Amino acid sequence: MNPLKFAYKTLRALMPKEYWLLVLKFSGFVFRNVPDDEYLKRMYKFRMGRELDLDNPRTFTEKLQWLKLYDRRPEYTLMADKYAVKKLIADKIGSEYVIPLLGVWDKFDDINFDSLPRSFVLKCTHDSGSVIVVPDKTSFNRAHVRRLLTRGLNHDFFRLFREWVYKDIKPRIIAEEYLPDISAEYKFFCFSGEPKIVLVCKGKAHAAGRTNDFYDIGFTHIPLTGSYPNSPEHDSKPSEYDEMLSLARKLSAGIPQVRIDTFLAGGKVYIGEMTFYHEAGLCHFKPEIYDEQFGAFITLPEKRG
Repeated sequence: MNPLKFAYKTLRALMPKEYWLLVLKFSGFVFRNVPDDEYLKRMYKFRMGRELDLDNPRTFTEKLQWLKLYDRRPEYTLMADKYAVKKLIADKIGSEYVIPLLGVWDKFDDINFDSLPRSFVLKCTHDSGSVIVVPDKTSFNRAHVRRLLTRGLNHDFFRLFREWVYKDIKPRIIAEEYLPDISAEYKFFCFSGEPKIVLVCKGKAHAAGRTNDFYDIGFTHIPLTGSYPNSPEHDSKPSEYDEMLSLARKLSAGIPQVRIDTFLAGGKVYIGEMTFYHEAGLCHFKPEIYDEQFGAFITLPEKRG
C-alpha cells in the first residue's frame, strides 16, 4: 500500500471522528491562502495516496477536482444552496416535488419555534451534514441544537475541500416539513443530463447503521463499497423509479456531472438537493476500478474557472 494512503487510513482508524474533522478544518484554515489548484493537489495526494493529474484527468475523483477549478458557472451556486434550489426545482419540474419550506433565518435566535409545527427538520443552507431532525419540539434539547447549527453557520464549507459551489452561498438556517416515513434515499449520478448510476442509502447519514448500495441505471447491483457498507440484502426497484429517472434527467440537463438526491416518502417522490462533488471528490471506491469506470462517464467542458 502507498505510504501516504496507509498513514491516512491509520489516522482515520485511531482518531475519533470529531477530532479528525477538527484536523481537516484546521488544515483548511492554515492553508487558506494557498491557491485552489495547489491545495487540491496536496489534499488529493494525502487522501487518495497518489498524484492529482489536472492536465489529463481520467478517474471520477480526478475529474471532480478539475470541475471544482474549471467549471464555475454562477447558477451552480443557486443549485447547491438548499434554500435557493427549492424555487429552481419548482420552476423546472413542479412544486409538488419540493420538500415544503417552513421558514428561513440568518441565525438560530431568530427562529420562532411557536410558529413551527410539532415536528420539523432544521439544516444549514451552505454545507453538508448539519441536519437536525426534530420529531417533537416539546422535548428536544434546544441548547444543543443551537450549538450545532451556530457552529454550522460559522463553518466555511468551501475552504476545507475547495468545493467552489459553496463559496458564495449565504449561510442560513431553514426549516422543512418532517417526512416521517422515508423508506430510502435514491441519489442519481447524472452526466450531461443522463443518469448512469443510482446510490441507494438507508439509515441516518454520518451515523452507525448507514448502508450505501450502488446500482446501474437498469437497477442491477454493482459490487462496490465506499464510505459505508452494503446493505445485507439488495433493494428492489421502486415503482416510482421511472418517475425519479425522468426528474433527474430534467434537473441535470446541461451539467457535466451532478448528483440529484431524491427521497421516497409515503409513496411520493421529493427532491432533496443537488450535489456537485460526491464526498468532495475524494471517495475511496472499493474496488478502485470503479473510479476509472465512473470517470469515463464525465465529458469535461471548456474551462470556465
